[in-house]
Formats: sequence, C-alpha cells, structure tokens
Amino acid sequence: MKILVIGAGGVGIGLATSVASQGADVSIYARGETAKAIKENGIKRTGLFTHYEIENVPVYESYEEIPKSTFDYIFITSKTTANEDISDNLNEHRDILKNNTKIIIFQNGFGNDEPYLRYFTEKQVFSSRVITGFTRPERHISEVTVYTEPILLGSLQKEDPKDLQEIADLITSSGINCETTHEVDKYLWAKMLYNCTLNPLGAILDVTYGQLTENPYTLEIMDNVIDEIFEVIKASPYETLWQTSDDYKDIFYSKLVPDTYNHYSSTHQDIQRKIPTEIDSLNGKVIQLGKQFNIDVSTNKLIYNLIKAIESTF
Repeated sequence: MKILVIGAGGVGIGLATSVASQGADVSIYARGETAKAIKENGIKRTGLFTHYEIENVPVYESYEEIPKSTFDYIFITSKTTANEDISDNLNEHRDILKNNTKIIIFQNGFGNDEPYLRYFTEKQVFSSRVITGFTRPERHISEVTVYTEPILLGSLQKEDPKDLQEIADLITSSGINCETTHEVDKYLWAKMLYNCTLNPLGAILDVTYGQLTENPYTLEIMDNVIDEIFEVIKASPYETLWQTSDDYKDIFYSKLVPDTYNHYSSTHQDIQRKIPTEIDSLNGKVIQLGKQFNIDVSTNKLIYNLIKAIESTF
C-alpha cells in the first residue's frame, strides 16, 4: 500500500510513522527545514504507546517531483488554511493518483472535504475524527501526548467507509485505536462543539481550557456558543451525539474540560506564533451554516471577528 502524507506537522508525522511501522510504503510532501530534517533523520513517533523510527522516507518538496500513478491513499494532515491550495494542486497534478485513489482528511473543523469535492468524487474523499493529541518536539518527530477515544474514519457524504478498514487496521496495529464509522458527522460535530467553544476564547484571553470555566463571564459566552451550535445542527441535515445543548453541557463541564484542564488550544499556539488560525473551519463554519439556515449565531460571529482582528495584526 502506497500512501502520500501532505502536511508534516505532529499529526502528519505521527500517522505517517504509524502506518509505515506496519508495512505501508509512505512518502511525505514537505518543504524547507522540515523536508531537510526528514531526509536526514527519517521520522519518529514517541510519547504514549509503542515508539517507532522509520528511516529513508521519500520526501517531495514540489508536486512536480511526485511520481505518477503511485498512491493508493492521500492523507491530508495540513492546517485547514492550506486546503484550497492543496486541492488545487492535486487537481492540477492528478496524474500522481491512481483511478481509485482515496483522499482522507485528518483535520480540525467541519466541511473540510468541500475543497476536494470540487475536483474529486464523493467515493474518493473521506473525513476523520482525530482527538488523539500529537505534538512535534522536533521537525521529524511526533509525540503522542493525549489519547481518549479511537480515530474514526468515514464519509460526510454517507459513502460506505469499508474500503478504509485497511487503513484503520494499520493505525490500530501501530498502537493507536482506529475504526471506521457511518456516522463520522456526529463525531465531527462533537469535536466542533468542543473546539469552537474552547479554542478561540482561550486564545483571545491567553488562558487554558480549565481557566475558562472558572469565570462567570466566559461561562456565559461558552454556553451561548454551545446553544447556537445546537440550533445550527437542528436546522441542518447533520446530527451529533446529544439531544440537547444541556445534555452536552453536562459532560462538557463535568468531564471534557476537566480532563484537559491545563491544555492550551492549537488556536492559542497559532496566535502565539503569529500565523493564521483554523477559525474559518471552526466558528466560521458555524457562521456559514447559520446564514444558510437563518439561525442567529451572533456569539460565534463575535468570537470569529475577534480572532480575525488579532490575525490582521500579524
């Protein structure tokens, strides 16, 4: 099995090492210092679970370098801000794909399949729910820092995910549980509820997830974000795992936030590094659907605007 991983951050390096450790033939699209580090050192997965080290991993720094008709799977593990560029390039260089190549998107947010569906069929484009924590202590190393539930693979277009079972089996065999599901939308919305509520607000205020729950003003904001998202879900064709916003808040405040009390969000990390965040795939997606279904999402809009205002100073 030949896999091309596009996006050499913590998730990309972690998944590349995982499947390569189980016999997959993995190549990575990377540039600059990251490409250099992988060429010189290979890739490693450390932290929780079994540690792996893979040497002599092919690295491509341009799409023109990538061999033709080679890959069975493309893993998209970049920031969501790169999706337009990646999908355009895959379309322009679609000769690197086989006729039945499948694209699996391992990203935050919802609706990240849309840029790829402009060019590729619903039977080719799949999504995933990843809540395993990966960090990148060095450019060629991924450290697994948090594990709570399996990685889930499926289709937002309701295509049968059975062909992804071989990928799920590889990742599971490497030590990180991975499963296929016909309901990936429910789990992605569960992650959206968590990320949209915590990520931008924690970044704006420069605090951890847990600290957000200790202030009555931020509690009110978070409750409003959650309520608005539930109204959007109810108006849309999508579903999530809880019947009401109150049901979700019960587990959010009693379990989900306490388990990650000291965590700073990826949005916070992006702001600290002064790079664009993934807010368009998070609260920005809620705003898009709110407009489509005529739902008031003014709290999500305010949070979104504040992040965009910060980004505009970079």
